Amino acid sequence: MNSIEIPNLPRRWDSLSLGEVMLRLDPGEGRIHTTRNFHVWEGGGEYNVTRGLRRCFGLRAGVVTALADNPVGRLVEDFILQGGVDTSLIKWVAYDGVGRTVRNGLNFTERGFGVRAAVGCSDRGNTAISQVTTGAFDWEAIFGPANGSRWFHTGGIFAALSASTAAVAAEAMDAARKHGTPVSYDLNFRESLWKSIGGKAKAQEVNRELVHKVDLLLGNEEDFSAMLGVKIKGVGEDFAELPIAGYEEMLREVAAAYPNLKLIASTLRTAHTASRNAWGAIALYEDKITHVPQRDIDIFDRVGGGDSFASGLIYGLLAGKGIDWAVRCGVAHGALAMTTAGDTSMATLAEVERIIKGGSARIAR
Repeated sequence: MNSIEIPNLPRRWDSLSLGEVMLRLDPGEGRIHTTRNFHVWEGGGEYNVTRGLRRCFGLRAGVVTALADNPVGRLVEDFILQGGVDTSLIKWVAYDGVGRTVRNGLNFTERGFGVRAAVGCSDRGNTAISQVTTGAFDWEAIFGPANGSRWFHTGGIFAALSASTAAVAAEAMDAARKHGTPVSYDLNFRESLWKSIGGKAKAQEVNRELVHKVDLLLGNEEDFSAMLGVKIKGVGEDFAELPIAGYEEMLREVAAAYPNLKLIASTLRTAHTASRNAWGAIALYEDKITHVPQRDIDIFDRVGGGDSFASGLIYGLLAGKGIDWAVRCGVAHGALAMTTAGDTSMATLAEVERIIKGGSARIAR
């Protein structure tokens, strides 16, 4: 495996993400089907990564997406602006008045507690970003010498939004690679998204092709099997036991199948209850395994934990901290992100560094 080379020349952004940004409606301590009030956030698998790089780690970040130009879309934009993420690459699409032809995505999410698992109910058909086709964004201008980015991130959620979005992801990846920008891709399998466009067989066909264009591949305990057809030995359907030897074998199998990959990383999550998980990670880089053993953590809101792992890992690489520190940074940032509400991280770099060093939860004052 080759090393990841971070561009040295000045670039407009440290990181760009391509993906959908939805309005998340959260019933707080209640349930979706009985609540009378929702807290509102923004979120999206690919966006959350770049947002974490900006808000927690202080990097220059932007999002490439499309929104219907109505008050809901402008609310999503306002959230993105509050997170400090550059909105100049948002494609605004004229709204028809009722959403027959284009709309913005909604994601209803309840956190779960104890034996009651977290629940997500998305309402995202015919969204603006799902209808983009190749040529919708000027990738040459985005990644070329006039602008440029030190990193590019997208993932399997965006690729599954419609029959056209995987080709847009491939087009973006090709442009990024042409200009020396490392590409990360989170497999992020969502059965509900693939169901209407070919199911798991189509998911594997699409993702096997896209992974050939990737430098850093990310996943969790089920993504590699569902999206690439690579099984993890010794893992049951409930993922109660996560044998490290089986994960190491799986990572090496993926590396052999896709020699372009420079780094492969998987989070390690065992859900004892909705509010108590074991959390860690394993990665393969330069043919060596880096393993951060699981430890039990308390969960307030698990959504976005994997995305925050990705942003912590990418930050470590961009900052030149070395692979061991980078993986630990990802684990720490993911753990902290799951202690607050919403998809996106509210952690600070100082908090992440304290967790990496083994700091306790004593009050800081």
